[in-house]
Amino acid sequence: MTAHKSTSSPGTVGHDAVVLAGGSARRLGGADKPGVRVGGRALLDRVLAACSGAVTTVVVAEPRPTARPVEWAREDPPGAGPVAALDAGLRRTTAEFVVVLSADLPFLDQGTVRRLLTALQEAGTEGVLLTDADGRDQPLVAAYRGPALRRELAALRAEHGKLTGLPLRRLTGALDLARITDPVASFDCDTWDDIAAARARIREHGHVLDEWITAVKDELGIDLDVDISILLDLARDAAHGVARPAAPLTTFLVGYAAARAEGGPEAVAEAARKATALALRWAAEDGTTADATTAEGTAAPPGTGTSTAPPAAGSAAAPDARPDAG
Repeated sequence: MTAHKSTSSPGTVGHDAVVLAGGSARRLGGADKPGVRVGGRALLDRVLAACSGAVTTVVVAEPRPTARPVEWAREDPPGAGPVAALDAGLRRTTAEFVVVLSADLPFLDQGTVRRLLTALQEAGTEGVLLTDADGRDQPLVAAYRGPALRRELAALRAEHGKLTGLPLRRLTGALDLARITDPVASFDCDTWDDIAAARARIREHGHVLDEWITAVKDELGIDLDVDISILLDLARDAAHGVARPAAPLTTFLVGYAAARAEGGPEAVAEAARKATALALRWAAEDGTTADATTAEGTAAPPGTGTSTAPPAAGSAAAPDARPDAG
């Protein structure tokens, strides 16, 4: 595949990404770690989604199918270690700033990558890396200045004759680094227990919906951020005011209408507003909605029930009836 090209956002101007996806995964019994799935997505694909803002993304490993197009590189000889792998990937980049990542980071996201790049630009150091919950440096969850990496790689090659087998600390120890503590984004999967912990975490109540939406968008090739609460509120109103099966069908039609309009998040919000107003009018005719005013400003017919205002403080609130609650 060819290099992944993307328009950089503020704070991430002109950066490339190098993802190290080799290694023997001895603690996983030699399993294909980049291909292990967490939340239905391969670990490598999760990392590639996080660094999708890069102008060029280079994966150092044997080529494989990926959800996003990348450029491939390989250290010489294969299995020569992380320093040699980083050198191989860096040779295919040109940007001043380079995000360097391992391929086993299930909770890395675009926000963390932006934080690293913004901190690098503002701090004026040669690199910014994450530290884990125990304060240990994670040099493969980091952003560096490309010229500084090339300088130190050349120095190591001059000193040792080759880069094979050198630990990363021999490279990063010579750099001026800043650090950000993030025990979640820095969590990597070295063992099957780590994989199990990651799979369990994304299914927790506070994470499962965002994880699922992200996975679906990645699977369908959709790069669109919308206000999920708008769609959930629409689904709730359609389910209550019309019928439960109306919820998924209505949200599908809203998405289809927005796509037909070739719009972004604003088009989704506008289509949802119209559909919500319709659902409220529909419910009002059946007497199931109170004397409410719809999103279009049309009052419900008189005599259709009591007020739909939220319950007063201290009163018993109705349970969350959004369709995702089952």
